[in-house]
Amino acid sequence: MSHERRKNVLLLRFAKSKERERRYVGSCKDLNDRIRRHNAGQSKATKHGVPWVLLHSESFLRRSEAAQRERYYKTGRGRDELNTR
Repeated sequence: MSHERRKNVLLLRFAKSKERERRYVGSCKDLNDRIRRHNAGQSKATKHGVPWVLLHSESFLRRSEAAQRERYYKTGRGRDELNTR
């Protein structure tokens, strides 16, 4: 895989709050930066669950693939699958 293509890889991440029984599913290009921003309280959706721990990530070359997988994990069946991790 060329360097140019790697720059476009999207990561789907699953994080769990250490303080609350909450999970977060989302996509990003820079996983370390995104987790840092979640834990700094810079994300409206996750600022009340700090600290967050990364449970799993998946990579995709196309945004549409990452979005489709993200939608799946937000369904009942997808949430059930995440609960087994």
